[in-house]
Amino acid sequence: MAASQMFMLLLFVIAISGFGDDRSIYLVLMEGDPVLFSRGAAPLEKEKKLEWLHSEVSKRHAKMLVDCHDQLLQSTLETGSYKKLYSFKHIVNGFAIHTTASQAEKLASAPGVKLVEKDRGAKLMTTYTPQFLRLPQGVWAQAGGDRNAGEGVVIGFIDTGINPIHPSFAYDPTSPFTSNHSRFAGACESGPQFPATSCNGKIISARFFSAGAQAAAHLNTSTDILSPFDAVGHGSHVASTAAGNAGVPVIMNGFFFGRASGMAPRAQIAVYKAIYPSIGTIADVVSAVEQAVVDGVDVLTLSIGPDAPPEDTITFLNIFDIVMLFARRAGLFVVQAAGNQGPAPSTVVSFSPWAVGVAACTTGRSYPATLILGNGDKIGGVGLSAPTFGNRLLQYKLVLARDSLNENGTFPNTPQYIDECQYPEAFDPFVVQGSIVMCTFSGGFFNGTSTITAIIEVARALGFVGFVLLANPVYGDFVAEALPFSIPGIMIPRIADAQVITRYYEQNTQRDARRFMTRFSGRAAIGEGRVASFTGRAPVVSRFSSRGPDILNRSRIPVDVLKPDILAPGHGIWAAWSPMSTLDPILVGYSFALLSGTSMATPHVAGIAALVKQNHPSWSPSMIASAITTTATKYDNLGEPIMAEGYAINSLSPSTPFDYGAGLINPTNAVNPGLVFSSGFDDYVSLLCSLPNIDPSTIKAATGGSCNRSFSDASDLNLPSITISSLVGSRLVQRSVLNVGSKPEIYSCSVLQPKGVMVESYPSYFTIAPQTVQQLKIQINVTQEMDDFSFGEIVLTGSLDHIVRIPLSFLPVSIS
Repeated sequence: MAASQMFMLLLFVIAISGFGDDRSIYLVLMEGDPVLFSRGAAPLEKEKKLEWLHSEVSKRHAKMLVDCHDQLLQSTLETGSYKKLYSFKHIVNGFAIHTTASQAEKLASAPGVKLVEKDRGAKLMTTYTPQFLRLPQGVWAQAGGDRNAGEGVVIGFIDTGINPIHPSFAYDPTSPFTSNHSRFAGACESGPQFPATSCNGKIISARFFSAGAQAAAHLNTSTDILSPFDAVGHGSHVASTAAGNAGVPVIMNGFFFGRASGMAPRAQIAVYKAIYPSIGTIADVVSAVEQAVVDGVDVLTLSIGPDAPPEDTITFLNIFDIVMLFARRAGLFVVQAAGNQGPAPSTVVSFSPWAVGVAACTTGRSYPATLILGNGDKIGGVGLSAPTFGNRLLQYKLVLARDSLNENGTFPNTPQYIDECQYPEAFDPFVVQGSIVMCTFSGGFFNGTSTITAIIEVARALGFVGFVLLANPVYGDFVAEALPFSIPGIMIPRIADAQVITRYYEQNTQRDARRFMTRFSGRAAIGEGRVASFTGRAPVVSRFSSRGPDILNRSRIPVDVLKPDILAPGHGIWAAWSPMSTLDPILVGYSFALLSGTSMATPHVAGIAALVKQNHPSWSPSMIASAITTTATKYDNLGEPIMAEGYAINSLSPSTPFDYGAGLINPTNAVNPGLVFSSGFDDYVSLLCSLPNIDPSTIKAATGGSCNRSFSDASDLNLPSITISSLVGSRLVQRSVLNVGSKPEIYSCSVLQPKGVMVESYPSYFTIAPQTVQQLKIQINVTQEMDDFSFGEIVLTGSLDHIVRIPLSFLPVSIS
């Protein structure tokens, strides 16, 4: 018996010695062509491509790849040491696996394996904008109004899912879609809170991907819902911003805020849920991208992704970016959030030129709120709240939270209890009832453990008339976004304003010798905070919006690609929401939300790309990207250069292309750009081959392409911009432009010279016939060494009123 027990113990030790490492998700790329890019690859026409993808030949090829994946795993890894999550077979050949680091190392050295990368996780990059971008008078009018804008285009959203019962996604049977469904082959995956009827025509397809999430975390079944249903709200917000129905009433707490419309309200929506409240994985996202290609979406929206550069490879060659490259090769226009880590430089997380990276800006709309003091002073603040009863005419006792504590209470002496109004047991109910209570921004808000939601709950429990959240000199001014308050409330984010309030308060209170309050004489009222104001300059690049220059690796070495690509509204955007709102308690129960982030800017570009695609269905993704960027504007509503928010609250400074890319998107001009710059898969491979210290075998492994015709420099890629991060002496750069107009046009060339550089473009005049190409030679000479980038632009002005702008970003390091 003892020998038997010893034998079993020995087996157990052997077993755990092999699998003792923590398991993680790894993404693996294999040798061999995927289905879409095998020999005899699918035709370019979308209908034929879908037919080919779903043919018996393609299905046999896909099964062969899956069998190869399984055979490799069985022959290389120990039984029980792994779980395969997905096989990727349509745009890349590989798989996702949940295993240990030691097993992943075995895979990396196995025959036929090209690349193994640890899953870094995917995160969210978290109405008035149709009017701000002049859509009703521009592209919508050209398309026959909002009832036709985006018709026939399918936009795919890889996000947190969708709220299928929201009116932004309702189907109108009196206005059926006329698009040809042979161009799309999606499916409706039903599940909890998402019946099959959710795919109603407006929502044309809905799927969810959870193998990665289920492997990487213990999911909460009440919130991590295994269906396309959106428990967060983010995916619904993004989808409605791009393609939500036109003219949907926005009502919160009984107040009408206006009407919301998507950029392309007649576009149809394909949902790919890959992010969950508990976790998001790249494995689920990559599987969703593959499926979107197979289904046949036209535009792919990624308001999600890794939020940092990869650790062990260059930025362009991490698997997430490789998969986006092949989605672009398959004909999808891919638009991606630039990131929310601004205003620091080199913080963009949209790295590659084959995905359009979107920066965020303001729209000039704000929701000013006011605190009216008993002496008549009016202090401005922020808060989407109704006024206190009496709407300024009646004033109420003003009480500081730390002056209204329960003397007999037993609670910790921490900011959350003393200053931040997080716990009802801290207060004397007889003091705070019927009062406006002043809470103070302190350590809990600074580290994210305190919330406005808790203040509202305390206020309701104890009968506050309203609340004020004051800035704290210890922590400085804070950024206050307009949030919906179900009771009267206001945030005072500026120290100077908070000090005016506290000075009035101290002048109108009496204390005894122990500094305890004996009389509250201060009075105040909270004014209406839900009425929009449209004043001031716009757009302004938002503080949070990640900045360029683009980077090559984790060491943040600059690379010769302009990022971000384009600027779009992303600050204070009204759009659809999910009442479950699992990650934002203050929005629980609401069907709309006012949010900020490059997540909000990205779907604006996706929707406008759909409008361009509707008008020009044969255009390639790079042509659409070119049309959007070359027609953007660098100027604000005051006719002055766009400004950017800085580190300090309310600080503005002149912006550069590293803040806004080509400028603010202009939908009307994007549909009629005159000239476009085009580039394809082989060009992107040539770009990769031209990167410094790159091994051609690495490019071959990642893309399947060879470095036979590498560019001399990365700046030779035919982008609608020129960026050179280390300009020595002189350089000749070439570009080619295609006339996409219907008439010949004469163009003249002018240059706004960057400091320290002389730029000449040849020819200076040219006539170009429809559907013909003109070569441009751009001679760049350093005239002065600089310590930082300088900026300019080439402007091609056409005789038919087309204006094509080419941003220039140079770091001149040496004259010779």
